[in-house]
Amino acid sequence: MSTTTRQAIDVFSPYAMGPLQLKNRMVMAPLTRSRAGAGNVPSDMAPTYYSQRAGAGLIITEATQAGAGGQGYIATPGIHSEAQVAQWKKVTDAVHQQGGLIFVQLWHVGRISHPDFRGGQLPVAPSAIAPRGVQTYTAQGLQPIPAPRALQPDEIPGIVAEFRLAAKNAQAAGFDGVEVHGANGYLLDQFLEDGTNRRTDDYGGSVENRARLLFEVIDAVTQVCGSERVGVRLSPGGTFNDMCDCHPQDTFGYVVRRLATLNLAYLHLIEPAQPQGEHPMPDLSARFFRPLYPRTLIVAGGYTLERANAVLRDGLADLVAFGQLFLANPDLVERFRRGVPLNTPDSQTFYGGGAEGYIDYPTLDQAA
Repeated sequence: MSTTTRQAIDVFSPYAMGPLQLKNRMVMAPLTRSRAGAGNVPSDMAPTYYSQRAGAGLIITEATQAGAGGQGYIATPGIHSEAQVAQWKKVTDAVHQQGGLIFVQLWHVGRISHPDFRGGQLPVAPSAIAPRGVQTYTAQGLQPIPAPRALQPDEIPGIVAEFRLAAKNAQAAGFDGVEVHGANGYLLDQFLEDGTNRRTDDYGGSVENRARLLFEVIDAVTQVCGSERVGVRLSPGGTFNDMCDCHPQDTFGYVVRRLATLNLAYLHLIEPAQPQGEHPMPDLSARFFRPLYPRTLIVAGGYTLERANAVLRDGLADLVAFGQLFLANPDLVERFRRGVPLNTPDSQTFYGGGAEGYIDYPTLDQAA
């Protein structure tokens, strides 16, 4: 790419992502909202919520259980029942009617769960290591998370099968693609990082073994959807949900190099905040990973319009994900384009509740 061409790129530039044509380079990041109804069916408000934000070049849904056993928080949606698929179809139809594109993010929370979600059984994880200082919301309120039990080797193919079925259900629901959630301290990330994986079998020890489940899941969903409709989200260096890895550049460098050979729709990278102090963490930003991943790269991590345009101009990313800004500004693209003030996100309405803080943030036209 020439310097002149690169300088001309900004968040409003269109982008060809495999078979999909994105009208701009702004991605709505996956945002848990905890508003699913009975049976973890997406809310009746979900079609409105997502279609309001169809101005994004790409929408990625809130994290969605691939299987019933993957739940860790109250009122989060799944995509493993007929009723869930039918409601998601209403969402994708609404988004497509507004000219948008939408991927579903598939997850399994692993140890970040509670027996209340699992018929009284313990959460599962690569190893029986409790997350320190982590709680979750259940129907009984905020509860501490117990130590999980380690998955048996013969249980792991069942996890992969859940993701495969979820990908088929995503197709039936009309999604344009799927994102595999390998970030934020959930099951696939737990297998990947050595702070949570102490296994001694084929899924533990070396980075190749620790990454095995992630790549088995990616292979399963790409067999269903095709690689160009599958994205992967990673959070190198992230500490959320009590995560750590002794050699994050080596661990995630291996994963990213291997992902670069798979012709995926994209890699979605959550950049860690750089801690202050005498011993900063190794570079795990897009600047480190870009040479390893020349394909479509999405970056996330508190981006403003100015920072987003800079990372695009520098060629360090192709797309930029915005979370809370899209949550509070359904017409974020147009607000950025006009250079007008933004709505302020209300953290009290992020999780649970009804329309307030969900589908009632005003657009510019409504405000006028």
